[in-house]
Amino acid sequence: MSEQIERVKTLIIGSGPAGYTAAIYAARADLKPLLYTGMEPGGQLTTTTEVDNFPGYPEGIDGPTMMVQLQQQAERFGTEVRIGMVTAIELSKEPGGIHKATIDDSDKVIEAETVIISTGATAKYLGLPSEQKLRGGGVSACAVCDGFFYKGQDVAIVGAGDTAAEEASYLANICNKVTMLVRKDHMRASKAMQHRVNSLENVEIRYNTEVDEVLGDQVVDGLRMVNNQTGEKEDIAITGLFIAIGHKPNTDIFRDQLDMDETGYLITEGKTTKTNLPGVFACGDAQDKEYRQAVTAAGTGCMAALDAERYLATIETSEEVA
Repeated sequence: MSEQIERVKTLIIGSGPAGYTAAIYAARADLKPLLYTGMEPGGQLTTTTEVDNFPGYPEGIDGPTMMVQLQQQAERFGTEVRIGMVTAIELSKEPGGIHKATIDDSDKVIEAETVIISTGATAKYLGLPSEQKLRGGGVSACAVCDGFFYKGQDVAIVGAGDTAAEEASYLANICNKVTMLVRKDHMRASKAMQHRVNSLENVEIRYNTEVDEVLGDQVVDGLRMVNNQTGEKEDIAITGLFIAIGHKPNTDIFRDQLDMDETGYLITEGKTTKTNLPGVFACGDAQDKEYRQAVTAAGTGCMAALDAERYLATIETSEEVA
């Protein structure tokens, strides 16, 4: 079967705040963007029940509603949004080159003058059925995003690295008590971060301890811990469980073509969204392992669209001169 080829100015891979913001700006710049949503339309915020820290929503908004509104705004300016995944891609190394993306492992191929990558990152979870059941009902992978809802309450956090220590410190400022579960007999966070956590009176660190089960029906109301050395189990009352064991950027299809760090985050040039290949730009959590917030993702989506617009203008000028 022959390929079905479609040519576009701008292909946006992935939705969420970064992808939809890039689409809004690209559409307003007449780049006629085509956006493929990826396997999780709307990104990580579709699993968040309440978004309380995005500017412009004084009463807060639930994540899925916010993503629908962002999509509608992008479509209002002419973005074409399609449900589907880019499953393979061939990126040009030449300025003005055409990038080729395969859709859903089919014979559908999109040829694009520019590509904006907004594939995001996926939080790592423990994989327990009780944990998955209560995601959005007290189980979260972002203390900065959701910690406010547990002000004055008892919570727990799982993790042993710098991110876990930072989030434990953040939670300690607003929660009554924070129980930190560390799988080994030591933390792998930096000495400075360990000292900070150890100095907090309302943080209790449980070493050699793992989650056996998250307790609760519709929302979290407790946690069953297990000591992995003795097998002893203990239940504690909590209302929130924060998982801080890392994120995995959704960038595998770009491996061996784009520069990325050892964990797979795309590397961009300076304060831009430019990757190492001309006409290819990265925004949102696919290239940001420091902040991982909806508002910062949206900001880089704007930057990516502006970078793409300027790139195309440069290419067109070069062709006119030639």
